[in-house]
Amino acid sequence: MITEQRGLVPPLIESGCWAEQDEAELVCRQVLDMTHDVKTFAFAPADGGVISFDPGQFLTLRVEVDGEPITRCYTISTPPTRPHLLAITVKRVEGGPVSNWLHDNLVPGMSITALAPLGAFSVANHPAEKYLFLSAGSGITPLMSMTRALYDLGSDADILLINNARTPSDIIFRQELEAMATTAPNIRVVHICEGDYPSNRWAGLRGRLTTAALEALAPDFAERVTFTCGPALYMDSVRWILEAAGYDMRNYHEESFSFEAMPEPDRPVEPEGWAVEADDLEPVATFTVEFTRSGKTIACGHDEYILDAALAAGMRIPSSCGQGMCGTCKVQLLDGQADMQHNGGIRPREIAMNRVLACCSKPLSDLRIDG
Repeated sequence: MITEQRGLVPPLIESGCWAEQDEAELVCRQVLDMTHDVKTFAFAPADGGVISFDPGQFLTLRVEVDGEPITRCYTISTPPTRPHLLAITVKRVEGGPVSNWLHDNLVPGMSITALAPLGAFSVANHPAEKYLFLSAGSGITPLMSMTRALYDLGSDADILLINNARTPSDIIFRQELEAMATTAPNIRVVHICEGDYPSNRWAGLRGRLTTAALEALAPDFAERVTFTCGPALYMDSVRWILEAAGYDMRNYHEESFSFEAMPEPDRPVEPEGWAVEADDLEPVATFTVEFTRSGKTIACGHDEYILDAALAAGMRIPSSCGQGMCGTCKVQLLDGQADMQHNGGIRPREIAMNRVLACCSKPLSDLRIDG
């Protein structure tokens, strides 16, 4: 049964080190080995302030790798109930420039630049009496933040976390989850492993999440609000299981994005051999976009994203996800209007200040941008 009860977790408060700016300097305070290929990096604000965010949100880091600036998003694994430290838990990804740089170079005392936390994937936005948390691999990090927050606040919400891992040695936060489940009767944690680790045999549930396993572990899953995070194939499987079981998908929420191996957003390319006559073309409204600092002015169609037009004109605007999620391509609109369809990568306060995300904004008039 879904409840309208509010206040299970504190809402995002626009204060602390991100009170008056979009980015802040964070100092690494601790590096912890979680598994053989996963580390947790804990940060504190360089200005000594506190950190406010919603459990489940993500952080966008700006790092320099081999002389090239790169931005990447990582879910915050700590809860907002512990506001003096913020941590990300990162799996080393083969070929991933930022995850490998973090694992090999980041040590306590080093500073890093981060954008303010973003994202709508949070129990703060969907309070309920019963939760079903489903995770796979490092997808457990936002659910860990939520579980920690609810535990710290003494919430009596019924929480069932079902976590999938390759082997028992790949289970992240295993001891802490067991400790919370032992001391809080409303928290239940179940791990499912695909197989054994060479030095660590698994005596628990094996395989992958199935309809039968879900019905056995959570016979009341239809009454729960579900949060899911993990690899794309895992997410597809969870959605199929729930939809086939008649679950009310209005109570389903997911988060799954990885920028380590994400390709550049698709750009329209004219297929070879196509010939278009001038008479077949309809008039297309085109606007000018002036970048005041660089002194460049480009043309942008009314149905074209500002980022696409800028890239086509040879300009380099910082960007990462291309989906309106990470906030990397945020620009200040000085004049004109744009239609922005974002996915949580910008805050209401920033929108009120006429900031837009170039990757998901189309011009409605001629624009002047501080850039």
